[in-house]
Amino acid sequence: MTKYIAEIKPLNADKIGTAAHGQATFDLTADHLTIDITMHDTPANTQHWEHFHGFPTEKAAQVAGPAQDANGDGYIDLPETEPVSGTTMVPFNDDPAAMDIPNDKYPVADKNGDYHYTRVVSLADLTKKFKAAFNDTDLNLAQRVVYVHGVPDSVNLPATVAGAVGPYDAHVTLPIAAGKIIKVD
Repeated sequence: MTKYIAEIKPLNADKIGTAAHGQATFDLTADHLTIDITMHDTPANTQHWEHFHGFPTEKAAQVAGPAQDANGDGYIDLPETEPVSGTTMVPFNDDPAAMDIPNDKYPVADKNGDYHYTRVVSLADLTKKFKAAFNDTDLNLAQRVVYVHGVPDSVNLPATVAGAVGPYDAHVTLPIAAGKIIKVD
C-alpha cells in the first residue's frame, strides 16, 4: 500500500468568514483507492464539492495563492486556480469512479462546519474513467492538489467571482481550502 496525505489549509477565509481546514489521506493498493477526508470550520450546513485537481501532463499542480487573483477582487475563484492547479479531475462525492463532477452528492457540513468523508474506490473503474477523460491511467497523486469548495448562497459574492459549472454558480465552486498531496510511504 502507498499512502498520500494533503494538509488542507484555508483559502478565501478572510472573505467568507470561516477558515476551513483539515486533512485528506489516500491509501493506494493494487485494487483500490481509499479516500478519507476530515474537514473543520467549513461553512456550516453547506454542501462542499471536493476534488483533486491537476494537469493531464507531467506538470505538478500547486495550490493557488494571492498571486492568482488575476482580477484583483480579493477572491481566488475557480478559474483563477487553473494556471497553477490544473483542471478538476476526480470528485470526492458518492461515486468518485464515475467522475461525474457537477452534482448534489458531495458531503454536507454539520451545524459546526465539520464533516468526514470516506470512500473505497475500485482502482480499475477509476483508472478506466480517468483514461477516457485524460488519456492516462496513472493518477499521479503526488502531482495533484485537493480543493474543497462551497459557500452558502447568503454569502455576498461580487459579480467578479467566476466559476459557474452548469447550473451551479460561484457559491458552489468557490475554493475555501486546498492542500498539496504528498507521498508519505
